[in-house]
Amino acid sequence: MPTRRQILSRAITAVIALPLAALAARAGGLAPAVPPPAATRPAPAMPAMGQVHQVSIQGFAFVPAAIAIAPGDTVVFTNRDIAPHTVTSESGVFDSGRLGSGQSVRMSFSARGEYPYLCAIHPRMRGTLRVG
Repeated sequence: MPTRRQILSRAITAVIALPLAALAARAGGLAPAVPPPAATRPAPAMPAMGQVHQVSIQGFAFVPAAIAIAPGDTVVFTNRDIAPHTVTSESGVFDSGRLGSGQSVRMSFSARGEYPYLCAIHPRMRGTLRVG
């Protein structure tokens, strides 16, 4: 039978772990419960083994607006605007969550294809990622 101290220790661990797991899921660190079809699924949780590419978010635009990468490459999106932005695929395959000024998100992709994306806060901001 567990002691009072063991029960309290487990409860504290659970209370600490739950918000961390939620934060990791929001940041793209955990796989979605239902993965998208294999034909359109990049692998954001896969360790980066290729090149690293940079996309700046500035002047309410993605710079460059179109980028071509190889499978296994990583793209770092950095918000250089004062306003918050997101990097959200039109098909729902990936979403950075809200990026404040100066914040970045790293995403790695392995599935070949073309992935149009936008800022969910400012939908006129659009870009295209081609993995091939």
